Amino acid sequence: MDELSQAKVPFFFTTDFLMENVEVFQENQIEDLGLLIDFEGFKKLDKLHHQPDEFQFEAFPQSLESYRKGFDLVQDNLKAGNSYLANYTCRTEVKTNLSLNEIFYLSTSKYKVLYPEKFVFFSPETFVEIVDDRIFTHPMKGTIDADLENAVEVLKNDAKEKAEHYTVVDLLRNDLSMVADEVQLDEFQRIDLIKTHNKNLYAMSSEISGTLKHEFRGKIGSIMKTLLPAGSILGAPKPKTLEIVLEAETYSRGFYTGVCGWFDGKNLDSCVMIRFLEKENTKLYFKSGGGITHLSKLDDEYQEMKNKIYVPIY
Repeated sequence: MDELSQAKVPFFFTTDFLMENVEVFQENQIEDLGLLIDFEGFKKLDKLHHQPDEFQFEAFPQSLESYRKGFDLVQDNLKAGNSYLANYTCRTEVKTNLSLNEIFYLSTSKYKVLYPEKFVFFSPETFVEIVDDRIFTHPMKGTIDADLENAVEVLKNDAKEKAEHYTVVDLLRNDLSMVADEVQLDEFQRIDLIKTHNKNLYAMSSEISGTLKHEFRGKIGSIMKTLLPAGSILGAPKPKTLEIVLEAETYSRGFYTGVCGWFDGKNLDSCVMIRFLEKENTKLYFKSGGGITHLSKLDDEYQEMKNKIYVPIY
């Protein structure tokens, strides 16, 4: 990635959560593999061959008691001071009448990618953008059912959601300082509406920016190696929280909560791979979760994990 970006050669990349699998594709390789990509500034599309008459989607989440085991392990570590925010996620079997290809074309999101016969995701969350040696990140933390009364005010003032958002903003500001100077908070607690087939959600984001240090300019690979895994989907402090998450979760995240991005020869746009639907043999699994703090309540976190099992088709 460093070699290509220094040579100003455009490429697309994906990296899994643990950075054990990194794949880099030049433009002709994207087409050969059949990757479908829909970013605001870059698109590689084929066409939808079949328009279904209806959309069927059913989820089979784990029981509350099963969820509690990982939740309690995370809470025990939080109370012991080993972490102050841990992103705990689960894998849920789902059934739908649509193929991954159909879901890609019919869903609506800021970032969409289809990796043929492997996964599709429709992520609202930017990881980092680089424009003319300025780097921007947009941590997204905190969601609420948009149909609740005064939902925006409730989300912004909820003690647990505020603590979670403040922690991630502080973490990402520190992370960005490793690769950039003059790091600043440009926008705080922006609220976005996310529409789904099931219910609409409000999500809370902030924007942080800085000027790339000279030693990182033109080195996309070095930047990613320094910043990953993404703090918004791991927690803080990173090393110990990673140990906790790996012990609490009963499955492998794989490419879920990893990062992918498009480098156009000069600038970069990348996203966190959340809202993620994966094919394993003949079954489909949706991966979702949320940030846990010492203020978290079991029932609320379990419901948030289920709320995030959706496809933005409406």
